Amino acid sequence: MDHLDQLEAESIFILREAYKKFGKLGMLWSIGKDSTVLLWLANKAFLGYCPFPLIHVDTTYKIPEMIEFRDRMAKELKLDLIVHKNEEALAAGMGPQRGRLECCKALKTDGLQQVVTKYEFEGLILGIRRDEEGSRSKERVFSERNQNSEWDYTNQAPELWDQFKTDFPKGNHIRVHPLLQWNELDIWSYIARENIPVVDLYFSKNGKRYRSLGCAPCTGQINSNASTVEEIIEELKHTTISERAGRAQDQEDAYAMQKLRKEGYM
Repeated sequence: MDHLDQLEAESIFILREAYKKFGKLGMLWSIGKDSTVLLWLANKAFLGYCPFPLIHVDTTYKIPEMIEFRDRMAKELKLDLIVHKNEEALAAGMGPQRGRLECCKALKTDGLQQVVTKYEFEGLILGIRRDEEGSRSKERVFSERNQNSEWDYTNQAPELWDQFKTDFPKGNHIRVHPLLQWNELDIWSYIARENIPVVDLYFSKNGKRYRSLGCAPCTGQINSNASTVEEIIEELKHTTISERAGRAQDQEDAYAMQKLRKEGYM
């Protein structure tokens, strides 16, 4: 069993364990590479069928190609897709001009909490990775939130030797992270091996491409000539630039993601 086989097997085990241990679960799909790999793994884990509804919290500021990819894939794969917008915040004029952290909280964090409340999800499955940014490195595979989805990152059960805690107080909200041990290179290597379709924004056009995807006003491109999955893999082996270097909210506040995630951000 090689490295990717081991990662795949562990992620499939986590997905099946979550399905067995918890009640109503939803899976977040940001349309990015990680959550698309997560969807692929869920289909493998459950023999070609994803038993969880997919959730996309739509800020209305996503890059248009992302929405086109979302709708096309949802139709092709016959996905049970929930698309939700924080209509109240949007009607009040919320946007990045109000401040990127305030916008993220209203349109993403609060929007996600609305979905959890409306559909009565007991837990969410997310495609985050520890290597992606600092606050995510503090996560657990099975991560407890309170009833308001707030995260106390200073008080978490240890997960030693892959012994996962799955017994949580009734009413608390659980986040499940099957890709936590993967890194960016693992993701792209798995995409190459499995021939997983991804949105073409990741591939170079006129010397630029997106390495990390988010809302259009807050996500920048990098200089790159990598126009295939194999070329991206080779580029990553030599880069010294962080994956989220193009995400504006990270530049606005050194602890932006930790502040957002503490309050329930995805």
